[in-house]
Amino acid sequence: MRALLGIIGGSGFYDLPGIENIEELEIASPWGEPSDKLRRGEIGGKPVVFLARHGRGHRFSPSDINYRANIDCMKRAGVTDLVSFAACGSFREEIPPGNFVLVDQFVDRTFLRPVSFFGAGCVAHVSMAHPVGPKLLARLADAASAENIPFVRGGTYVCIEGPQFTTKAESRAFAAEGWTVIGMTCMPEAKLAREAEITYAAVAMVTDYDSWHDEHVDVPTVIRVMRENSSKAARLLARLSRDFPEEHEPCPAGSDRALDHAIITAPEARDPTLMQKLDVIAGRVLK
Repeated sequence: MRALLGIIGGSGFYDLPGIENIEELEIASPWGEPSDKLRRGEIGGKPVVFLARHGRGHRFSPSDINYRANIDCMKRAGVTDLVSFAACGSFREEIPPGNFVLVDQFVDRTFLRPVSFFGAGCVAHVSMAHPVGPKLLARLADAASAENIPFVRGGTYVCIEGPQFTTKAESRAFAAEGWTVIGMTCMPEAKLAREAEITYAAVAMVTDYDSWHDEHVDVPTVIRVMRENSSKAARLLARLSRDFPEEHEPCPAGSDRALDHAIITAPEARDPTLMQKLDVIAGRVLK
């Protein structure tokens, strides 16, 4: 299978510097409208597909993003490997603003968002034990090292609903749990990517220390650091794309075949309307 790298840009990352031969894709999804038009192009001669998670101009809050449409459109565009960039707060003194965390685990504390493509009419349970593709994470680590970008390999990202920042009590409780960073957008994105059998990895770009720290979090501070982080993200992506394989690497975490034994609903009990909506997401196992 030919590899196609997909990139989701988070807060402060609405365009992809260095992308050439850009084509805006008109992709219709049965799950509604994505955050923005997908942009296909090349970086370092390799094909990429980019999507601004919040839309250009930051039009959508974390709770208003149509995560299902975003992932469905990425799948329809042929994306095999997806790198998500997200601004975050750090719970570790030794991981200051400006550092990147290549997270390998997630804790979901959201409560307003549809979290699955499946449901009444077709039930599926995919494994999320290892939500990040190990080979994709290793390639990100190699790229960050080559570009001298300060990063930590591995860590747990707790995703809150937002859009408010945490209270000090919440922040201290999360830090006491031993989690690494906090954000508002990587869930249910990672879950949906697994259901779509897309290999997923997230780059958490630290903008602040969240509210457990003596310094409080505010938008001007976050925006200032986001701008600095965006230039690092562009360098990281340029290196990652340049060295990315032409053929998709099978994922040791099983993301490529996550649906092999996930669907539990008997064929005769499946809802035809939902089956049509799942044509691309689950077509490999439903046909």
